[in-house]
Amino acid sequence: MIPCLYSQPVADNFSKLNWLEGKWTRTNAKAGQSGTESWSKVSGNEWQGFGVNMKGEDTLNMEKIKIRAENNSIYYIADVPGNKKPVLFRFTSITDNSFVCENPQHDFPKKIVYEKSANKLKAVISGNGKSIEYLFEKSAN
Repeated sequence: MIPCLYSQPVADNFSKLNWLEGKWTRTNAKAGQSGTESWSKVSGNEWQGFGVNMKGEDTLNMEKIKIRAENNSIYYIADVPGNKKPVLFRFTSITDNSFVCENPQHDFPKKIVYEKSANKLKAVISGNGKSIEYLFEKSAN
């Protein structure tokens, strides 16, 4: 069982995610590639996100992401090609500008960390001794 490291009510913690709103453009994509991640709050207990990675005009991959509060917990839900069904990662910590969520049973990643600083966002996925860092900057529109 994954520990829940926050003690405030879920609704209070969920409101700490408001910094996520908007479109984020990847700044550390490989040469010739680009990526974005967009987030919008759809209700008091759900955010919807969409990530896309491009090579020139061609789409390399897309993922649908949700963050949902339910059963007194918050979950990051990744729906990516290659997985038969969406994968849930339970939030284990949250602050006014970051969160950590985990799913030790998943093959990769097992841990997802988002950290915001000014108009920059760093997302790191990790597990099994491997780590991938995604750097983003908030888009003007």
